[in-house]
Amino acid sequence: MHVNQLPMSVKMCRVFAVTCCVIAAVTLCADAVTAATPSASQYEACLQRAQTDPSGALMLATSWAKSGGGAPAEHCAAVALVGLRQFAEAGTRLDALGRSAATGDADMRTAIYDQAGNAWLLAGQADRAVASFSAALAIDPLDADLLADRARANAFKKNWAKAESDLTAALMVNPDRADLYVLRGSARHGMGRRADARADFDHALKVQPNNPDALVERGTAKLEDGDVAGARADWERVVAIAPGTAAAESARQHLEDSIPAK
Repeated sequence: MHVNQLPMSVKMCRVFAVTCCVIAAVTLCADAVTAATPSASQYEACLQRAQTDPSGALMLATSWAKSGGGAPAEHCAAVALVGLRQFAEAGTRLDALGRSAATGDADMRTAIYDQAGNAWLLAGQADRAVASFSAALAIDPLDADLLADRARANAFKKNWAKAESDLTAALMVNPDRADLYVLRGSARHGMGRRADARADFDHALKVQPNNPDALVERGTAKLEDGDVAGARADWERVVAIAPGTAAAESARQHLEDSIPAK
């Protein structure tokens, strides 16, 4: 495996950590709430409470749903469940909300299915995540972020070929995304295509010269090719330009591991 035997699923979760964590903060557009303005305000207040007091938000959303709160109440409850780390239940509710005619237009349903997929990933259920992301892609097949999300889910299953296929499709939609090249490089390395993987890491750095994840991955590729000095230079650069990040921590660990034995 790549990066000192680090599974691609772990690396992808690091690269997409914001996506995983932000699900609890995602809100639907106020304009998408079909109820009157007071309900829109109630929805916003419920979502805000879910960030600081998920237990209280769940109680509030449950009561609201019983009194006719509809899709906004159900969505707030699902967000609260993510905050409570009840990821599978959140995924189940979000999938049901995505299928519901009451949810709203196609854009809203796409966003809900995407959140469901992330909840399933947090629950460690990659197959369910793939199904949710696929439902979103059935609505919007050219969304690069959705394609990347489904690639993450397939990476958790070590299905490198499907991950690589989705990332290639995402790059056809948005060819200037350095993060997508990094992820595809990881998938290609998992497939044994080391030269193609290195090319993707190099291309990511042409698009974004200081991309920390690309530097970490290129450093590992250099180490595999016997270029210890080049690898350490890439990792040292990450530590310098991205302090306090997961990429910097990974680079620091690689630097410690690559110190020649005395």
